[in-house]
Amino acid sequence: MTVKQILDQKGRNVVSVDPSMGTEEAVRFLSDNKIGAVVVTDPDGKIAGILSERDIVRAVASKGAGALSAPISAIMTAKVTTCGESHSINQVMELMTNGRFRHMPVEEDGKLIGIISIGDVVRRRIEDVEREAEDIKAYIAG
Repeated sequence: MTVKQILDQKGRNVVSVDPSMGTEEAVRFLSDNKIGAVVVTDPDGKIAGILSERDIVRAVASKGAGALSAPISAIMTAKVTTCGESHSINQVMELMTNGRFRHMPVEEDGKLIGIISIGDVVRRRIEDVEREAEDIKAYIAG
């Protein structure tokens, strides 16, 4: 299975925010949207970074409550690992595991076209394994 198949099933709607957004506002945004990370894009729609709950926790741990008054550009992860629609689930799972992150923007021609989470990837991988097990059972029984 590929990233394209995941996006075709789950949808390509992605919320993004501007780098100038305040951290406190971003915390509310994440909570209101029930998401753990948000892609930060520039006015041209190019990925400028990603802000995760982990980024916020690190900022508060190092700077105290004052971190909440900073713009998200000061605390976001600027070096973002992305994937394309042709990436396989196994490739994405390896990138996420090695990079120790849970959200990966999907881009095409430098533009954000979707986002996948480790939950999306694991869910599809489990479906694949279950389908393979059923195929083996059917083969043995037949």
